[in-house]
Amino acid sequence: MTSFLAENWRRRGKFEDVKFIFPTAPNIPITINMGMSMPGWYDITSLDDGDNRSEDETGVLRTRTYLHSLMNQETADGISPKRIILGGFSQGAVTSVFSGPTFREGLGGVFGLSAYPILQQKFQSLWAEAGNHRPPMFLAHGEADPLIRFEWGKKNADLMKERGFEIEWHSYPGLPHSAAPEEIDALETWVTKRLDETKDGSV
Repeated sequence: MTSFLAENWRRRGKFEDVKFIFPTAPNIPITINMGMSMPGWYDITSLDDGDNRSEDETGVLRTRTYLHSLMNQETADGISPKRIILGGFSQGAVTSVFSGPTFREGLGGVFGLSAYPILQQKFQSLWAEAGNHRPPMFLAHGEADPLIRFEWGKKNADLMKERGFEIEWHSYPGLPHSAAPEEIDALETWVTKRLDETKDGSV
């Protein structure tokens, strides 16, 4: 999904001076896929309500470590953390919202398309250890999503707002587990704003 975004923007001459990095999820056994391996950032044991769902802490933390290593490489190459935007769709959105604020330095922004809250107690402790950074967030969700229910996405946005994050929230009636053209347009506007506001890397 995120590679599609970049291709779309490139075709239209957007963000030509931006470097895009597309991590590939490893093939791991996924419980709801009858235990068969498929690309995934962490195991999904069920599609039950988030409050009652078993969560793969090992997988989420492994992914967080990997994403942080990518961002550490960029900062080592001279890129300001304020010029880094981390984001994704579905599992990529979940891990971005978890990993972005728990990075050692504040990022330029985090976006999540069809995300839900995960490992909330662990997030709270890791976030505090990292310094309680609050990168601006763009969160969006389809109201007809049959996989990651809309109320989970709304709860995710509400939880981050309660922690003091600046949230730009969008919902889309009739949209299933996918992205809508107007959602992509809204994300493009948000990314443009974030890049404009962090040009000197110090915001």
